[in-house]
Amino acid sequence: MSLTGDPSSELLSRLVDSVKEISGLPECRNVFKKTHGDLVRRIKLLSPMFEELKDNNEVLSEEETKGFELLRTVLDSAKEFLKSVVEGSKVYQTLQRDDIADKINQITEKIEAALGEIPYVKLNLSEEVQEQIELVHAQFRRAKGSPELQDHQLEVDLAIAQREKEPDPAILKRLSEKLHLQTIDDLKKESLAFHELVIASGGDPGDWFEKMSSLFKKLKDYVQTENPEIDSAEAGKGMIKHRSPVIPDDFRCPISLELMKDPVIVSTGQTYERSCIQKWLDAGHKTCPKTQQTLLHTALTPNYVLKSLIALWCESNGVELPKQPGACRSKKVGSSMSDCDRAAVTTLLDKLGNGSLEQQRSAAGELRLLAKRNADNRVCIAEAGAVPLLVELLSSTDPRTQEHAVTALLNLSINDLNKGTIVNAGAIPDIVDVLKNGSMEARENAAATLFSLSVIDENKVAIGAAGAIPALIKLLCDGTPRGKKDAATAIFNLSIYQGNKARAVKAGIVPPLMRLLRDAGGGMVDEALAILAILAGHQEGKVAIGQVDPIPVLIEVIRTGSQRNRENAVAILWSLCTGDSQQLILAKQFGAEEALKELSESGTDRAKRKAGSILELLQRVDTVVNQS
Repeated sequence: MSLTGDPSSELLSRLVDSVKEISGLPECRNVFKKTHGDLVRRIKLLSPMFEELKDNNEVLSEEETKGFELLRTVLDSAKEFLKSVVEGSKVYQTLQRDDIADKINQITEKIEAALGEIPYVKLNLSEEVQEQIELVHAQFRRAKGSPELQDHQLEVDLAIAQREKEPDPAILKRLSEKLHLQTIDDLKKESLAFHELVIASGGDPGDWFEKMSSLFKKLKDYVQTENPEIDSAEAGKGMIKHRSPVIPDDFRCPISLELMKDPVIVSTGQTYERSCIQKWLDAGHKTCPKTQQTLLHTALTPNYVLKSLIALWCESNGVELPKQPGACRSKKVGSSMSDCDRAAVTTLLDKLGNGSLEQQRSAAGELRLLAKRNADNRVCIAEAGAVPLLVELLSSTDPRTQEHAVTALLNLSINDLNKGTIVNAGAIPDIVDVLKNGSMEARENAAATLFSLSVIDENKVAIGAAGAIPALIKLLCDGTPRGKKDAATAIFNLSIYQGNKARAVKAGIVPPLMRLLRDAGGGMVDEALAILAILAGHQEGKVAIGQVDPIPVLIEVIRTGSQRNRENAVAILWSLCTGDSQQLILAKQFGAEEALKELSESGTDRAKRKAGSILELLQRVDTVVNQS
């Protein structure tokens, strides 16, 4: 702070300090590295204005003070946010990447607006500094409204990594690099950041917890495998040196208040530690300890979902997993389940095949949860013969039973061997039928199942031939945000096979994709562009895209989109313009040259090549026009 006590000097000193603090932040090492770095770099360029005015003892007018006060408030807010991005959990921020990108854009907009309130021409600035500030202001103006979103490869990799128990190491390698989780030290910091996040949430981790924990565990296992010289036990010890994590209330038994080892559900729907509630019942009690309601029966149902969440939480927080009394020794993936679980599966399969409608619904629901629980269960459930029975229930007239059946198959399909079992059981036509006629939840999970099965190339052909693509397009149009994402991912994967490109075009996919592309706030621009880029390489796709007035929106994406979206947009434009002088003329009319020149300098390598090729085509058109 200034020693003069002058308000103008104090304000300028605070602005200088804010920029210094932001400049001194550690380098951002996550998926927001570029946008975070760009914002910090632009803020640093404001410093000469503050320092020169401060050194000149400039007394600010009321109008100038208002502008600088506004800027100071924005920079203070930016400092806290930028610090949180650097120090926060990389996995969480990746899963929340749209929200983070929006916040970066909001800060950019606020800084640009604050700079707009400062009258540069009235300030006592040197010509050099004034030019620099005007340049920085222009950079903020251009950056406004075009946050750097993630590329489609990241979207696909995340979808697969979250859905599959053992994703391809190549996928985990790409994610590890993009998230900058490549060393044991990185994992230690991420574990601590995750722990702080749980504490900050007051012990209520929210819906993101399971996804985040599961993804972090897979990345941790991959990194430790890739660093064999580091003892994994020692690495694990290093990750739990921070203070003991707060156990979420939902993970504590209401009777003992301890972390549950074997959570079970009583007839009122409440969950307790098995040993605690059993003692309560053995003592002759007939009520639920928590609600005091009379128990309709004393059967105890394992809460597999909660047990899985507790295991994930323990893994992510360096807490030793609770041991059940008499529990079996740990087994390798693919080995048998415990006798208790195996007996439960046998009972469930009997209900699935011979039970009443209500018993079938309940059994399918429990198998759905069991299959979600772990890799061992997925192997054993399939080996026990569940797949044909679940496929049969896809035709059930009871919507809930159908939802359970298709979701159980989705969870089983995470195992690659099960993919073949599901397809061999004739499931694809029935899954497509659920996709066409089921409830919204069933349709969404059917789309996700088809995506999972389509990872195997020969299944792409069978799924396309079964009529899945029109139904996926319908879900893409009228589904929930999650349903649209699942449909888009499945369509993208299926369209890698040439024959499915023609099917998609004939089914009318191009107009809906263009609507999604034009709806910038709909959250589906990335997916629409990725699919269009694949279809544009097919002659029928190229023709269909050319008929829906794509040029203006493609050029706008090339001007303002993310790197991946600009790359896809220029690839589509290149396909349209190659051999079509009319599209070239339209591109020229809508100002393609300026956007392409900028892209040829700042885009990805592929984008630069495509942009340069289109610019050459445009020059040839000019030559022909001039000669004629």
